[in-house]
Amino acid sequence: MRTLILAPFDPTQLARLRKEMAVEHESWLDTRKLTDPEELAHRIRASGISILVVEADFVFEETFDDAPSLRFVGVCRATTDHVDIEAATRCGVAVVNTPARTARAVAEHALGLMFSLARNIPRAHTYVTSGQWSSPAEAYISMRGIELRGRTVGIVGLGAIGAELARMCIALDMNVVAHDPHVGSPPPDVRLTSLEALASGSDFISVHVPTRPGTAGMIGPTVISKMKPSAFLISCSDPAVMDQQAVTGALASGRIAGAAFDVFETHPIAPDNPLLKLDNVALTPHIGAATAETIQRHSEMMTHDILRFTRGERPLNLVNPEVWT
Repeated sequence: MRTLILAPFDPTQLARLRKEMAVEHESWLDTRKLTDPEELAHRIRASGISILVVEADFVFEETFDDAPSLRFVGVCRATTDHVDIEAATRCGVAVVNTPARTARAVAEHALGLMFSLARNIPRAHTYVTSGQWSSPAEAYISMRGIELRGRTVGIVGLGAIGAELARMCIALDMNVVAHDPHVGSPPPDVRLTSLEALASGSDFISVHVPTRPGTAGMIGPTVISKMKPSAFLISCSDPAVMDQQAVTGALASGRIAGAAFDVFETHPIAPDNPLLKLDNVALTPHIGAATAETIQRHSEMMTHDILRFTRGERPLNLVNPEVWT
């Protein structure tokens, strides 16, 4: 089988695959571009590619229809909305993903944002680098922060990321409450509660839910009105989960103490985004999952399932089980 990998991939796992098959590796992080779907179909057809691995590239219906040699598509992400699963299934192509590959990375990033807000780290950095530090005592007074120990963090969404963050916060002696209607048994030392109760009782609220029916705008005026004026909001989730106008208004008016965001409505952030004018926010450019270990994890998971597939064994993370008969 010939394999084309367009995702960043760990060299050790590439070596494992190359012992079993011909592998072309061309990461989009190296080329800095995504492959045109029509060109991708032509390349697969011309080279007789059986196995395609992507992270950010789109695989449309036309690609499946125009590439009869394709038998396996690996997606180095948990979400597969950039791959036409229905077309893949119709064409008998197995689609495999890598769930929870970013859990540790995003949880650590959320915790880092929590520290940044608690100790005014972004503002303090700007204060020093911009030459404002002229008084030995002024920053000691104006940037006095809080410690995380004993504070309550409310985690919205107890999937892989939320559960990982909960364990970290417990290790810091924080009180952890969570809201997730899809979880019946929370991790040890985590108390499930309603979203409103979580909002009113938390010093930090960290949001980790996917976009699906019922989550759009869930952090809106009602939830924000319940928050403490001293509370902080952290989000590494899809921006659709937030009522952007309500959150921005609460930050601008001082209704809540601050917020941190890693994902925005546009990538990069629009230059007229009102968050850019606020000094009580920490903003990062969608780097929550950007760690070397994330690449190692998805590479190992994907390699394992590719080798299972080539041996005639069902992949562990098969997205469309209908093709496996």
